[in-house]
Amino acid sequence: MTSTPSTPAEGSSGGWTLTGRHVLGVVVGFFAIVIALNVWFLTLAYRTFPGQVSETPYEDGVAYNRHLATQEAQARLGWEAAAAAGPGGPWVEVRDAEGAALQGLKLTGRLERPATVAGRRLLAFRETAPGRYEASASGLTGAWDLSFRAVDARGQAFEGGRRLTWP
Repeated sequence: MTSTPSTPAEGSSGGWTLTGRHVLGVVVGFFAIVIALNVWFLTLAYRTFPGQVSETPYEDGVAYNRHLATQEAQARLGWEAAAAAGPGGPWVEVRDAEGAALQGLKLTGRLERPATVAGRRLLAFRETAPGRYEASASGLTGAWDLSFRAVDARGQAFEGGRRLTWP
């Protein structure tokens, strides 16, 4: 008896064939990877910024109208301020509408990180030159938001802020 080599059936490639189980495995594997990556990204995002910046968000929203009234009164004063990051801490210069340095102000402020309240620092400024006020703050690196309030002897107030960067 002679043997004849077997040939694949018509329409068959003779090798590996894609079945429904293969397709199911690929689809389930794809979605498992997508879900795992989403969970990982959400965990990283929540650990770096939980989303809560204020302890009193409702009260902060209600106070917005008071803030607008303060801004209008401040605009009528015509005061201007400049702030910068110095080697020993932030400094602020305040001038009136004519450009004269404003002396004898009581200036207070706050430094905080742009995205979180962690590390917030309260500042007490002292006048080092006519119209120039400096605060001591050591160990500052990176970006900080400075907000300050200056009040004169008559009770007129000026509020300002600026993002400062230390090396």
